[in-house]
Amino acid sequence: MEYRQLGRSGLRVSALSIGGWLTFGATADAESTAQILDAAVAGGVNFIDLADVYARGAAESCVGRWLRGRDRTELVLSSKCFWPMGPGPNQRGLSRKHILESVEASLGRLGTDYLDIYFAHRFDPETPLRETLAAMDHLVQRGRVLYWGTSVWSAEQLEEAWELCERHGYQPPIVEQPRYNLLDRHVEADIAPTARRLGMGLVVWSPLAGGVLTGKYNDGAPSDSRGARSSWLDDVLTEANLQRVARLAELAADQGLSAAQLSLAWLIAQPGVTCAITGATRRTQVEENLAAVAQPLPAATLDAVDALFAE
Repeated sequence: MEYRQLGRSGLRVSALSIGGWLTFGATADAESTAQILDAAVAGGVNFIDLADVYARGAAESCVGRWLRGRDRTELVLSSKCFWPMGPGPNQRGLSRKHILESVEASLGRLGTDYLDIYFAHRFDPETPLRETLAAMDHLVQRGRVLYWGTSVWSAEQLEEAWELCERHGYQPPIVEQPRYNLLDRHVEADIAPTARRLGMGLVVWSPLAGGVLTGKYNDGAPSDSRGARSSWLDDVLTEANLQRVARLAELAADQGLSAAQLSLAWLIAQPGVTCAITGATRRTQVEENLAAVAQPLPAATLDAVDALFAE
């Protein structure tokens, strides 16, 4: 496993992380979560990405049970706040009140006294940005959070946050967490260049476009898949994209890889990308993902993948 420096910080994270969105505490119970985490850590993964809203706190609780008796210092744990965790008007957003109360709740569920990274899960237009930045700085100064980051913030919002942090002496965010995959490359236009200039790392989510890049939708949506249960993948489940994925599978086979593995290998080779967050519901999926980073791919293969999805 390759370990990469996260932005300009001294923190080093594995090129692949394991995340709990839609899995831990939901499609994967506590026992399955433990097996998935065991496989990931055995393969060199040191970064576990969570959020309070994942399975309404159950994801953090599952990981907390798994953490008991383990060496906490070997792991990089992250969580997030923003989305509602209750019906009250202050149980959402990025106010000082919600941030400070949310981090304590996450720490309680995880059974630890600090988070390595705490993400602002979205930008909050209803809270003064300086209030959010001051709250994050407060957590860093107290040691409840070692670093903080943003998730799905625009380039302009990142610029403004950094300018205010520099003006007021706050700890700035060290990482942005955007959606990025072969079928969604919008970050290349402005997010990636801005993050690189500010010295922020990129930890990217949805690396397989909700499973589309695995090829499992090429013959229609399986009855137990996310694509069959909802319409959120309609924008990417186009005939043109499915043809690209079929060609991707051919390129992958030439390298002895699956389409999913080649997609991951391409992603973590992109400029500015520190880490890709992977999900799994069973141990074998973890092992397949880990094989994607076992060795670097030839530049010609990466160029061919890039050209295939350039349009």
